[in-house]
Amino acid sequence: MGDIVSRLWITGYRSYELGVFKDDDPKRKVIDYVLTNELRQAIIDGTDWIISGGQLGVEQWALEAANYLKSEYPDEFQTSMMLPFAEFGNNWNEKNQLKLQKLRQSVDFSASVSQQPYHSPQQLRNYQEFMLNHTDQVIMIYDLDNPGKSQYDFDKIKEFADSHPYPYRLITFDDLQNAADEYQENQNNSFQDD
Repeated sequence: MGDIVSRLWITGYRSYELGVFKDDDPKRKVIDYVLTNELRQAIIDGTDWIISGGQLGVEQWALEAANYLKSEYPDEFQTSMMLPFAEFGNNWNEKNQLKLQKLRQSVDFSASVSQQPYHSPQQLRNYQEFMLNHTDQVIMIYDLDNPGKSQYDFDKIKEFADSHPYPYRLITFDDLQNAADEYQENQNNSFQDD
């Protein structure tokens, strides 16, 4: 059993789709809480690799949460940032480019699926294929009633899961709302303890 490598792909909304524009946004705190809990459980369940992309939003936050968990589980897992094409993020503003660069340096492995800069949507399809074929399951912060850019990934994941043993789990807006309530309750309880 110990030889089986378990690779988790984690993806979801871009930050602007969730209306999160600052790192200290309360919504971001809830999403970090959810990601940290999900990843902690995945690590306990034997995940060796936590793999995401470089998009601003859930992908970067997931890798930040995973890096944070390294102090708790120093030898249990590794992190990887896979980018769809070369020069990914080069058209972003300086602050966001720096963030991407810093995060890229902090993961255990990073590479681009296509060695070319962006030139066709086929690169994004190749990226999806790559991620599906190099991971064993996926967790997605995605709500079917609120399609965004992640819908392309979701459709592909669902199609893949119909013909492969590929578990996927969606964290919906309802789940996030429940987590927000739980997070708030925990905050309130910790204030009472002081």
